[in-house]
Amino acid sequence: MPATNEWLKNWTAIINPSSGAGKGERDWPSINMHLQGAGFIFRPFFTEYRGHAIELTEKLLSQGEKKIIVVGGDGTLNEVVNGIMNLAGRIDTDEVVTGMIPVGTGNDWGRMYRISSTYKKSVKALARGKTFIQDVARVRYFEGDEEVVRYLVNMAGAGYDALVTKRTNELKEKGKAGLMSYLYQLIKGLFKYRQAIMKVEVDNATVYEGGVFSLNVGVCRYNGGGMMQLPHAIPDDGLLDVTIIKKTTRRYILRHLHKVFDGSFVNLSKVMTARGKKVKITGVANKLLNLEIDGESLGNSPFFFDIPGRKACFVINKKWDHRPKKGN
Repeated sequence: MPATNEWLKNWTAIINPSSGAGKGERDWPSINMHLQGAGFIFRPFFTEYRGHAIELTEKLLSQGEKKIIVVGGDGTLNEVVNGIMNLAGRIDTDEVVTGMIPVGTGNDWGRMYRISSTYKKSVKALARGKTFIQDVARVRYFEGDEEVVRYLVNMAGAGYDALVTKRTNELKEKGKAGLMSYLYQLIKGLFKYRQAIMKVEVDNATVYEGGVFSLNVGVCRYNGGGMMQLPHAIPDDGLLDVTIIKKTTRRYILRHLHKVFDGSFVNLSKVMTARGKKVKITGVANKLLNLEIDGESLGNSPFFFDIPGRKACFVINKKWDHRPKKGN
């Protein structure tokens, strides 16, 4: 879809001023300048607390808005997507167009689609208007005894991944966030993490039961600021990808850590992958597991993942068309 006057009109911008340890607030004047310079006509709305982007999205869509620019990180995008999906049945979710200007800590969803972290380039991609309709996954989990539903467009993690995300988010709340903070927690946590025993079922069949260092489920490939945890994920194939790093030693993890960034770690003997329409994860012996989704720390196990058939439409880099064949 080429940039036209109609394409540039009637946008809503949802800005998270806290994203990227305050970059959202500091850099908004520059982002605003680039958007206006490209000809975008939009109304800005600023989030004020966790979950506010969900509420804003629901309200705006109920008023007839259909084009949203997310200025924030993966967590902000996740909230906007949840606002869209919460209205499924009242609106056609794949007719809502969402674009992103990444200002978060990890920006892993944007990395999937080659969306530049340079504001001028990300705005240029928005103006070009190439769109892609992607799967949206759903997970049911628990907050205490209450079952909660959440949607995701990138990746969820349990085990070590959830621990590092939780500690990083605690630092964010204290204003001490950033990629270096994440990497620091990544290494520091190795010396305190106690590997969990999990049971993993894919399409109602048990694929693994035993010690787990880390586990990821999702529809896109990156998390943790560039780690390719699901290297074979295809975002529109209607399937969930799973990567399990089995129980292992700190020395083994440190020796092979670099392989996580190009996805080659999935070929290691301590790693297994799976793919299916439904995934269930439980802690053995009633052990509760923690969960992170798109960089946000959430509740506890058991976790039930599926893809309910709802889609989301995103603006992506015009050069992106890389969808590996299954099994590659």
